[in-house]
Amino acid sequence: MRGMRNNCKTVAAALLVFGCGATTGAQQAGHVETGVFEAHGDVGVTPKQGSVVYDSVSGEYRVSGGGANIWGTTDAFQFAWHRLSGDVTLTADVRFIGAGKVNHRKTVLMIRQGLDPSAAYADAALHGDGLTSLQFRPTAGAETEEVKAEVSAPRRIRIERRGNAFTMFAGNPGEDLKAAGTATVVLQDPVYVGIGVCSHDAEIVETAVFSNVQLAGDPTLAGDKLAVVTNATAVPAAAPRKGGARDRKRSRISIYDLDSKSIHVVYESDKVFEAPNWSPDGKYLLSNSGGNLFRIPLDGEGAPEPQKVELGSISHCNNDHGISRDGKWLALSASPGSGESQVFLASIDGAHPRLMTPKSPSYFHGWSPDGRWLAFVGQRNGIFNLYRVSVTGGEEERLTSHAGYDDGPDYSPDGRWIYFNSNRSGNWDIWRMPADGAGPADGKAQQVTWDELEDWFPHPSPDGKWMVFLSFPKGTEGHDAEMEVSLRMMPLPGAKIEPVAIQVLGKVFGGQGTINVNSWSPDSKKFAFVTYELAERAH
Repeated sequence: MRGMRNNCKTVAAALLVFGCGATTGAQQAGHVETGVFEAHGDVGVTPKQGSVVYDSVSGEYRVSGGGANIWGTTDAFQFAWHRLSGDVTLTADVRFIGAGKVNHRKTVLMIRQGLDPSAAYADAALHGDGLTSLQFRPTAGAETEEVKAEVSAPRRIRIERRGNAFTMFAGNPGEDLKAAGTATVVLQDPVYVGIGVCSHDAEIVETAVFSNVQLAGDPTLAGDKLAVVTNATAVPAAAPRKGGARDRKRSRISIYDLDSKSIHVVYESDKVFEAPNWSPDGKYLLSNSGGNLFRIPLDGEGAPEPQKVELGSISHCNNDHGISRDGKWLALSASPGSGESQVFLASIDGAHPRLMTPKSPSYFHGWSPDGRWLAFVGQRNGIFNLYRVSVTGGEEERLTSHAGYDDGPDYSPDGRWIYFNSNRSGNWDIWRMPADGAGPADGKAQQVTWDELEDWFPHPSPDGKWMVFLSFPKGTEGHDAEMEVSLRMMPLPGAKIEPVAIQVLGKVFGGQGTINVNSWSPDSKKFAFVTYELAERAH
């Protein structure tokens, strides 16, 4: 990340022992004479007193804590903390002492709004049974949510704040830690950053050891001892903005697992990658970056190496592309030369690309299940409507005619419906229409979502059970590339649309490029998406 320099310092100080009595908000906090933690205390209701011991010889923090849980709407645990502002990274080796009484005892690396038991927070939590998760409470008093990591019982964990985006990393000492979950939590500076232990049984105390503790923050914002032991560039909280990909720096292509509700990062890059498709054989993801298309292998060991798809004379590919169900063909959108986007069709290896939409701009979005049609959005006479074109060529066929803005067409797996997003109701919502078009005056178009969020890019799962889509905050006019958005999922409607519960799978920093095109795995158990960090933010 630009401006971030590795000038962390492992904490070292004289042997200190400190403890505090049961309180409801870290009252009677103990103060550390040296090191990065300025104080500690029991947060919430903790009948059994917690304590912290720091050993300058080993560089270890021995933290003992009680409390019923760090979960739900309130927390109770022992917390050693430091107040600071701006971006921060906290890393430590963590291990429990003894077998423990409760499997879900927790050690945490936490970034918290305050010491109130119900404060908003995000943490990297290692449980006694090895479960590792990114826990977060999005607002004060809200229910805690979590993203479970695929790794179990890592020895080294990290929590990272970049604006309002929080990422957990996990692995073992001496190796590169891998991102294991991301969430969005809006915290106001200053925040409390530190280490904690919860016994998960208020009547006992559990102990864990934190070693090789490294805390990197912004010395210009900290205003205290942190400036002595860290050195990093300030990056204030991110604000929504327009402008496409030019400010996005780090990309993380991740996979969401519906069964475990976990997120696994499969590829990271300092370049902008967008809009993954899952290959029909399940072996790779197709993603665009820098005007090119790349295959990202999923079946190898170690970090995958993107493989460029050679497209001959076709250049300036954008984030609208997809693979036919039989795996033989590749549809893509590109802007050759300095022209506007058009839709092309090529063999799966990129050979023999041919133009499918002479008119522009045109943006591909979905294959019909039988492989006969390409659905796309096109701007004609200043209006964005939906169209289709046969894979054998010929004239484009107009599918919608409303004067609003239609986008993101994707077929249901039975081929009966095309789902899309539109602002024709005054809000960006998900709609559907028969696969051959919405009919006169769009009379066959049906509204699918109605709430206040702005919904984009609906993608039915191959088994026809689910639809995942992206939701922007109320009032967002377009599909900005740089803002906090929600990944949401609902049952795919049947013959009749009925009210159903919509699940929020997670909040991420992204938007444009996150899930522009269908990214479901062939077995419908997972889908891929992209999150981002900014290279620069206005001060």
